[in-house]
Amino acid sequence: MTKTPAEISPELGDFLLYDGECPFCSAFVKMQRMRAAGINLKLLDAREHPELVSAFFRQGLDVNEGMIMRMGGAVYFGGDVMNMVALMTGPTGLFNRILAAGFSNRRVSLFLYPFLRTGRNAALALLGRKKIEQH
Repeated sequence: MTKTPAEISPELGDFLLYDGECPFCSAFVKMQRMRAAGINLKLLDAREHPELVSAFFRQGLDVNEGMIMRMGGAVYFGGDVMNMVALMTGPTGLFNRILAAGFSNRRVSLFLYPFLRTGRNAALALLGRKKIEQH
């Protein structure tokens, strides 16, 4: 967990920054039932928000290496995002039950996340999509 870069406005609220061109990331975001669980989290495609991507990159968080979530002023990255989402959404629906079983434990999340990132990178390469540009 880290702090939000100073140039990101608090008015933006809580958000999840993900790669909208990654089929796995997009499916993950769509399958979550965060709103149904009472979680007001903006879902932001990193490719449409280069200013956020750049601000986090300058702070050492590369969206190509993991999703970024700001929740309650705290910033989570990669496996910690998966862990937090699993804890917030609970075991509602088949996908969320699977997610909760695998990612509700932080150590397991941090262990598994590099494998998910490798799958993302392979999928992007196979689909001919580029990684997100950082400035």
